[in-house]
Amino acid sequence: MSIEPGQRNLSLRIKRWCDMKNERYFSGDTHVHFLSTQGAHTEAQGEDLDVVNLLLSQWGHLFTNTEEFIGQPSVAHNGQSIVYATQENRQHVLGHLTLLGLKHPVDPWCSGGSNEAEHGGNLETTLSHWADACHSQGGTVILPHIPNPNCEPATLIATGRVDAVEYLTHAIYGHNEYYRYLNCGYKLPLVGGTDKMTSDVPVGLYRTYVHIPDDEEFNYDNWCKHLKAGNTFLSGGPIIRLTTDGQPIGSTVNLPGNGGMVEIEASCDSIFPIHTLEIVKNGQVVASTEEGEGAKALQLKTKLHVDRHSWIIARCGGPKYVQPTLHHDGWRRGIIAHTSPIYIAVGETWWMFDPETANYMLTLAEGGLSYIRTTARHYKSESVTHHHGETDHQAFLERPFMEAIETIHKRMHELGISH
Repeated sequence: MSIEPGQRNLSLRIKRWCDMKNERYFSGDTHVHFLSTQGAHTEAQGEDLDVVNLLLSQWGHLFTNTEEFIGQPSVAHNGQSIVYATQENRQHVLGHLTLLGLKHPVDPWCSGGSNEAEHGGNLETTLSHWADACHSQGGTVILPHIPNPNCEPATLIATGRVDAVEYLTHAIYGHNEYYRYLNCGYKLPLVGGTDKMTSDVPVGLYRTYVHIPDDEEFNYDNWCKHLKAGNTFLSGGPIIRLTTDGQPIGSTVNLPGNGGMVEIEASCDSIFPIHTLEIVKNGQVVASTEEGEGAKALQLKTKLHVDRHSWIIARCGGPKYVQPTLHHDGWRRGIIAHTSPIYIAVGETWWMFDPETANYMLTLAEGGLSYIRTTARHYKSESVTHHHGETDHQAFLERPFMEAIETIHKRMHELGISH
């Protein structure tokens, strides 16, 4: 470009390389901190982001974004962005939980002392009780930055309290945790969020695309409803697509009892170079295509014989996927995209079970009980009245973990698996 002497104005027009709204995919960041509502609108429209979930939380004696909470979405005057001030409730051992769409605050925001709650505080509640409070309002429960902290996530998943799980980096550890739960038969959509706290992280750098059908309007309630339905993908830059026998992400493909062939098509497009596009079945790469120098688009079409219940995802990124090109944000996140699963049922209703994962989940649930009983701080029963009104606070805290253990044992007994 050139600027002439005396020139005071310069107009630059950026050509849009894709428009996902035309495909009825609407983007959102599930995990944003510290912005104001108006600031979130401004940044969202600068990043072509449709939804910002602005999360109130507690940091010791600091409570952030308190004044932003109104219990309903804020829609920009031009209709181009939605901001919902809601909560991330946190406990430094049990885990963190994102509660979307709250109409009333869920207290306490954090529990169990530092670093999240107040110094010297007691363990007042669990993530499971926060999840129940969110669901009672019609809200959506996200397990953020899966799986850490990793004490209660297995309990939440075993008892059906999680609506989706979130990646906010490209770490393979998080991928493997997600895949193990899928292999154990838990249907969990995938979402993307940034955990933005500073200006060196653009809002929506990791984002969730949610498909809303043509006959439903784009609004916050529908965005959350269809997020839970599972036609979603995470984008850290690229746009990724996947079908199995023509069925979209989040659907279930039904095969006869002896199984059969399925046709899988995947593609990805990006303004950044991408090197690998992979199809993953039950946690293992079963098809891939690579471009060593990097490409702006990749496509993959394959047929697979499936003879047992399975799930399929597509993912794209750097060489061998696990070595992505990095963004320049403060986290140095990888440029990747990853779909939620398509499920393949063979001969009956879809189910899967993995004994190793089930035992892993039992270990985590038992570890949660051990933490509550031996490590967590508790006030003397005669010195405090708890918010739940029950006389046995210990039993209140332990109940979700006992429920998870019983649920997992029941599944194992039904399948004739010794433990």
